[in-house]
Amino acid sequence: MPAEIVPGPSGYIPTPAVFEEVELSPPGYGLYLGQIVDELTAMREAARAMLTRRNPTIFPGPKILWGWNAHAMEEAKAILELSAEIPNCRIIPMPDYRPKYPKIDPEAEINPNHPNLTILHNKIEACIFVGVHCHYANLSLRMIRAGTNCFTIALCGELGHEDAMVSIRDLTPEKIRRFKEVLIEVREELGIHHSPTPPPENPSLPQEDFQTLSVLDYGEYSYLLLPRKDEQVTDTE
Repeated sequence: MPAEIVPGPSGYIPTPAVFEEVELSPPGYGLYLGQIVDELTAMREAARAMLTRRNPTIFPGPKILWGWNAHAMEEAKAILELSAEIPNCRIIPMPDYRPKYPKIDPEAEINPNHPNLTILHNKIEACIFVGVHCHYANLSLRMIRAGTNCFTIALCGELGHEDAMVSIRDLTPEKIRRFKEVLIEVREELGIHHSPTPPPENPSLPQEDFQTLSVLDYGEYSYLLLPRKDEQVTDTE
């Protein structure tokens, strides 16, 4: 029988969920506390956590933040629509996996090498990981379970994550919007009154003058902005 994967703190080095017989869900299903459930149940439990626990926060990763293709951009729009339906929701980005130790600003972004610092500093009790590469998500989710009481939700474009309290796989913009509708239903059942409100601006992020940016400012990511050989760019913003 698989173990229950519940919010921590569970100790310095928690046993990985896969070692406790937790298996990834098949297509059309999700995980809730380590158990395989239908996708609607997983969405409802994720919605309930984001609506009832303190300081709900969405952590988008580089697969969304860098807007590297049309699919990523549409997912980003859907995430913003979802966040607007969650009362007091914040967005703290995870744009870069390079270590920032020993200096990080836990109000500005989450550091995958020390995710528990951002969770603890902001007193976050429910969060969503989305657009995070799976190997970093696995590491961060386990660290969060080790040292915090945060209820973690993984919206994954691949097979999902055993160490999250809720895991939804094969993510698409349409599935994010379906999750949004489920969240609105659960919110109404709970009697929570809320008008769609975008998350507040993050005051810790530096201001950028987009008029003066050049391709060189993007460093090692600049190749994503330049057309490849024989590529025809027909749609730009």
